[in-house]
Amino acid sequence: MANSATATPKTPEAQAGKEAAAPKAPGLRPDLATISGIALAMAGIIGGLILEKGSIQDVAQGTAAMIVMGGTFGAVLVTTPMATVVRAFRGLSAVFFDRGADTASVIATMIQFATKARKQGIVSLEADAATVTDPFLRKSLSLAVDGTDLTELRKMMEIDIALAEHKAEAEAKVWDSAGGYAPTIGIIGAVMGLIQVMKHLEDIKEVGHGIAVAFVATVYGVGSANIFFLPAATKLRTRMHEASLRKDMILEGVIGIVEGLNPTLIRMKLDAYDPKPAVNTAKEAKGARGRAEEGAGEPLSVRS
Repeated sequence: MANSATATPKTPEAQAGKEAAAPKAPGLRPDLATISGIALAMAGIIGGLILEKGSIQDVAQGTAAMIVMGGTFGAVLVTTPMATVVRAFRGLSAVFFDRGADTASVIATMIQFATKARKQGIVSLEADAATVTDPFLRKSLSLAVDGTDLTELRKMMEIDIALAEHKAEAEAKVWDSAGGYAPTIGIIGAVMGLIQVMKHLEDIKEVGHGIAVAFVATVYGVGSANIFFLPAATKLRTRMHEASLRKDMILEGVIGIVEGLNPTLIRMKLDAYDPKPAVNTAKEAKGARGRAEEGAGEPLSVRS
């Protein structure tokens, strides 16, 4: 009981510190899979060339690169609106960097919001909604606080998800198109090189060298398509699916808050979206049970 007498009283500031905190914006971190994948592919190709007694100079042809890259992106511009191409180049950072969204942190924040709304009413989340950095969570939470009908809320946020997916898919198709055009443009570059070779058939050594140089454009076209363009399109689609899944989780959480569900039930629903391996969750649950058992074995004077 001595501990109860000396306990520090809860001040308004301390109580405010326990209010629901807005989730922090995820930070960028290098995508090691993309970087190591490109490095491994280049190392394999160049290593094989060197083992075959070749040299990097054999494939270092600026004119071939100019033909392939210029022709490829020229064809992309013909098939795709300029605004979409610009967005695709800006969004290319998602291939090399991962935003590292912490799903567990978002779930914890949603549970804090649910607990507060259950005790004080959903209107009490108005100030919290204004401080949320995630645009999707801020919009959905604001609509909920404003008393928007659940059917309309779900419809509006699902439209947001669909439009974001459509936009991301258009950007991914830019790199799909580049991956489709590059090999063909590489063949065009090879044919152009062979045309120049045919002008000098009198020198057989020059003919052999010219043919070797001509096929470098094909290497550039096929290599760029299969090492970068097509994989980049797939990686962007993967990012899109991850973002949509996270938005679905947030929407389900907000709807649970509006419906006044028990925070425990909301957590059980949202935990299904957490990509954390189940083994880690089991270990955490076991550790929590162990701490609870230790607390139960303490003297009453310590726990009071």
